[in-house]
Amino acid sequence: MDIDQKLSLLGGLSPAQFMRRHWHKKPLLVRQAVPGIQPLLTRTQLLALAGEEGVESRLVVRQGREWQLRQGPLPRRALPPITQGGWTVLLQGMDLHDESVHRLMQSFRFVPDARLDDLMISYATDGGGVGPHFDSYDVFLLQVHGQRRWRIGRTADAELEEGVPLKILKHFEPEEEYVLEPGDMLYLPPRWAHDGVAVGECMTYSIGFRAPRRSELVREVVARMIEAYEEELDEDRDPLYRDPSQPATEMPGEVPAALHEFARRAIDAVLADERALARALGEYLSEPKSHVAFEIAEADDVRAGVRLDRRTRMLYDDAHVFINGASYRAAGRDAALMRRLADQRGLDAAEVARLSVEACELLQQWADDGWVHPRGAEVDDD
Repeated sequence: MDIDQKLSLLGGLSPAQFMRRHWHKKPLLVRQAVPGIQPLLTRTQLLALAGEEGVESRLVVRQGREWQLRQGPLPRRALPPITQGGWTVLLQGMDLHDESVHRLMQSFRFVPDARLDDLMISYATDGGGVGPHFDSYDVFLLQVHGQRRWRIGRTADAELEEGVPLKILKHFEPEEEYVLEPGDMLYLPPRWAHDGVAVGECMTYSIGFRAPRRSELVREVVARMIEAYEEELDEDRDPLYRDPSQPATEMPGEVPAALHEFARRAIDAVLADERALARALGEYLSEPKSHVAFEIAEADDVRAGVRLDRRTRMLYDDAHVFINGASYRAAGRDAALMRRLADQRGLDAAEVARLSVEACELLQQWADDGWVHPRGAEVDDD
């Protein structure tokens, strides 16, 4: 992607301009961001997907001031009639289930893949919505079918309604109001309150971004660092605590200062390993969501070229390639080509031919694991 090319998707801004002016800073309304867009999945297809075990879905029903929330799977009999207003079905991670949705999400890869999370589809009957709320992450709200009225404003008061199964703001003060038509898009930074209500039947696609909390990163990354550290231990790197100078004590309940220092140095040694930190972070960020499963089978020869499966997460840093939670050391031409695979989500036959024998064998293993697909191979898009 040319980050300096002006895009209708961003209202005539280039990705570089958008990131400087709006990302994490202020909203942007784009009329006809995607002119002529049509729903990529029909209402029938969406409601059928809502009933499947492997799809994250929710039903929100509003009746007056009363709200009801039901988690999926949602068989058709669990849904209200189409003629009934005030209900919404939310289907998370639809980019994992449909290739056309996945392709649409690729338009937003001017933001790093480590931040790009998923595309949620919201189907609503007249008056449907989820109430005024705010997200802790950036979001693009793309109208695909029908109309939705959005009211937005800064979150001055984050107090939530009590006794409601949704995180609905108790004191929402809208500053602006827009009605979005098919093709229109609204970008909102984190913590901008918004309330979207369907005007007739409508579909909205929400492109959301991953914003891990610091505590989450500490928990996940440090756990991986410790696991890797333990795997590499030998007697020289894992000494026992020794205290030949420990005197007799009249305070046996006190933790010895030397033992405290031994523990501190051990922890410092683990955390000081920058390479281990980079490896653990990349593995965590490339880990697929817990419900994702790949089809393992003997794949066709990868020498014709490959493309990443839409469920595959692939990242890299200066020394590693990360794919679906696994990490590999990479350097030289192999590293350059693997980074190209991550950026382009594919390699042609000429590029695969430039890989070393070892890297090509690894690529074949990924194909057998269902992480990549040889060019021309039949792939089930269901």
